[in-house]
Amino acid sequence: MDDKRYQFLVDRLEADSKQHPGAFRLKVMLVSGAAYVILCLFLVVLGALVYWGVTLARSDRHYTHLIRIGLFALTLLPVFWVSLRTFFTRLEPPRGRELKPAEAERLFRILERIRRKLQAPPIDKVLVDDQYNAAICQVPRFGLFGGHRNYLIIGLPYLLATPEDEMIATLAHEYGHLAGDHGKMGAWVYRQRLTFGAIYEKVLQGAESNWVNGLMAQALGRFAPYFNAYTFVLSRQHEYEADAAASRIAGVAPNGGGLIRGELLGRWITEEFWPTLYAQADEREQPRFFPYAAMRSAFAAGHAQWATKERLADALKQDSGIEDTHPCLRERLEAIEAAVGLPMPPKRSAAETILDATAKKLIEEFDAAWWEDTRAGWQSHYLRRVSVKRRVAELLPRGRENLSDFDLQELASLQAELNDADGALESVNQLLRRGGGPYPKTELLKGRLLLANGDRNGLDHLLAAREADASLNDECLRRGYEFLCRMDGEEAADHWIAGVLGGVEESGG
Repeated sequence: MDDKRYQFLVDRLEADSKQHPGAFRLKVMLVSGAAYVILCLFLVVLGALVYWGVTLARSDRHYTHLIRIGLFALTLLPVFWVSLRTFFTRLEPPRGRELKPAEAERLFRILERIRRKLQAPPIDKVLVDDQYNAAICQVPRFGLFGGHRNYLIIGLPYLLATPEDEMIATLAHEYGHLAGDHGKMGAWVYRQRLTFGAIYEKVLQGAESNWVNGLMAQALGRFAPYFNAYTFVLSRQHEYEADAAASRIAGVAPNGGGLIRGELLGRWITEEFWPTLYAQADEREQPRFFPYAAMRSAFAAGHAQWATKERLADALKQDSGIEDTHPCLRERLEAIEAAVGLPMPPKRSAAETILDATAKKLIEEFDAAWWEDTRAGWQSHYLRRVSVKRRVAELLPRGRENLSDFDLQELASLQAELNDADGALESVNQLLRRGGGPYPKTELLKGRLLLANGDRNGLDHLLAAREADASLNDECLRRGYEFLCRMDGEEAADHWIAGVLGGVEESGG
């Protein structure tokens, strides 16, 4: 099934889920149950065939047939083994720093109030991780069978950025996934995806070697899009229901405001906060500030950057896709009938009001762990930058015209590494003007510099580089493809690749 047909199927099922939510959930359960029934029946039939064949061969004393049937049975063993293993494999619990009730009494009181209002099962563990996010999940104790443990995961950056009322809305949303058997059904669906994915991969590997694997691969390949579509839409339906629960518990305004803040600030953290932090490694042996200690003030100071009308308008233009079960921001706000507006920096964050003194302890722990993981790479990068600057300082005073081809190529590469695009381009042009090439690596570097500046002439230099040195072929094609995807879309990039490779085939013929 191609992407357009799959998108149409998802859209049709979404309409069905909105009109008849209960009936749609029943359909998902039937589709999921039928999948297991079909798989089990298929395996039973195969087993019966093997047993019948062995019995027949032994009674007729046709040992050649017996050997053939034995070999046939051996081809089925990997499928049986994968099936059994995925049924009983234990899912790993989520990672994070566990919060004990004594460390966050107010948080646990809030969770208990939400639990009672939603009549949901208790949370077994509350974890704090390093993500700007919050999530809840159920992990089966004994693989496919047995009870579940409920985990709530809250990101420390999220706690440091969000006011208490919006955090309560988030907690209610996540807890809403446990109410009404969301969690158990979600865990069951996840287990099914894992099972069928593993089995499909195994039978696909042997599809050409025997007809059994080929038949199973074909059957699972046809079934998978429908199974994925039904379970995808169910997960999205759960998101809407969890949003409704959050609005009932915390109010529409805090819930809507939290959704907007999460969308705008989450993107800013990825695009601005972390790159700005790591950029210090260019000049400093260790950071001037550690991330988690700086987040509270950085989020407030950067408010004018991330809370803008332009960013909000762009976020509201985004449509729901088929890659993420969460609906787009616009549709989530419309569903709860929330007003649209720019969020303000909180006077006090949820970390301060809900965690109190534990917030400082967590910040210290997370900063220490971050630096422990980052130190080696950070300092290696810094020392490399020092070495590169020293070498550039040796080469430049000698004058580009006095440098050998090798030294001039080195200077251009080092300047590009220091993000001195103008200086690198000047060095590259100086070398190419000399003639006497080819200079494939220099052509590649010039192509990279031009494309980084949006200049399509860089494509010509990539082609010149790959023509002069076949070992650069993959990198040149990859960089050209990525540039055209970014500028013109995948179709134009595919057309360019086809033209380049077609030209090579024609010239070779």
